[in-house]
Amino acid sequence: QVQLVESGGGLVPAGGSVRLSCAASALILSNNNMGWFRQAPGKEREFVAAISWNGVTTTYARSVKGRFTISRDNAENTVSLQMSSLTPEDTAVYFCAAQPRPSSLTNLGSYGYWGQGTQVTVSS
Repeated sequence: QVQLVESGGGLVPAGGSVRLSCAASALILSNNNMGWFRQAPGKEREFVAAISWNGVTTTYARSVKGRFTISRDNAENTVSLQMSSLTPEDTAVYFCAAQPRPSSLTNLGSYGYWGQGTQVTVSS
């Protein structure tokens, strides 16, 4: 069974940092492009960052570029999102996702596997 489990969310002060992790079943992590998305209350789910299956290519939403870093460790079956210089606008539920087959890294619709999400709340 394909599983993605996020961890690392919580309450963070503005300007602070937090690291999210996503543990995935080996079947999907080592061969699949992975992404992080977020959904704030009353808003649509949006792309945050993504990384290719081999870690060579990364891409970020304009709103987080320079503040967030995505990485992966295929040996440990994990994908991480290091988030820094957080603002209240970063408050959302963050989801880890995997593509079942190669596609555009930023296309939400191309991600077929999703975790349950982890809440990140940034206090002002």
